[in-house]
Amino acid sequence: MTPIIQISNLDKYFGRLHVLKSVSASIAPREVVCLIGRSGSGKSTLLRCINFLEEPSFGTIEVDGIKVEAGEKGKGHRQLVHNVRLKTGMVFQEFNLFPHMSVLENVIEGPVTVKGMPKAQAIELAEQNLDNVGLLFKKDEYPNRLSGGQKQRVAIARALTMEPRVMLFDEPTSALDPELIGEVLNVMKKVAREGMTMLVVTHEMGFAREVADRVLVMAEGEIIEDEKPSLLFTQPKDARTKALIDRYRTGER
Repeated sequence: MTPIIQISNLDKYFGRLHVLKSVSASIAPREVVCLIGRSGSGKSTLLRCINFLEEPSFGTIEVDGIKVEAGEKGKGHRQLVHNVRLKTGMVFQEFNLFPHMSVLENVIEGPVTVKGMPKAQAIELAEQNLDNVGLLFKKDEYPNRLSGGQKQRVAIARALTMEPRVMLFDEPTSALDPELIGEVLNVMKKVAREGMTMLVVTHEMGFAREVADRVLVMAEGEIIEDEKPSLLFTQPKDARTKALIDRYRTGER
């Protein structure tokens, strides 16, 4: 099966700091892949390079047939990056909702302004996605009237309304109170069951074990393990992976 995401020999420098070191990975359509690792291992940077929120230093990224070489300049490169972003939905640690817009206005903003979707069509699609995340009844509320979990569910609905081929989640529960984490993870599980390709940076080991098809472990800017969760969590090959899993079991980060 042709990968929907192909990352080849990707490097990222911030000044002299070498954050990603010749990273290569592929993700198949409908696959759910979790990225785990200690803070500073390069997980979020890798995710942000896929849709060029961070410009990679070297290497190539291909998303749904659109191949982009790192370090290129000019109009053609910008158009390729734009095309990749149209294929990728992104959910951040923080919710990034516009406070002056209602829930519905937040969700339709991207499709209308970026994709040029007719407003009536965007509203219909937005209401379907808000219903899917259990928040259609909040469509006329403003973000300051929502809990953190509700804000993140709106952010997921907003990303889905762009009709992406791939969903990227950057530690989507890390800013939430413990009692709100479950409602967001349940929505993510539903999105996965519906066949969305997902790449998830997470500290939620239970989610990775239950939902992921594969788990990638990062350390010092490199992928050190790529395995099914049933094997990774019981028979880690790398001592750093074993130490990471042990830390999570004892509640450390």
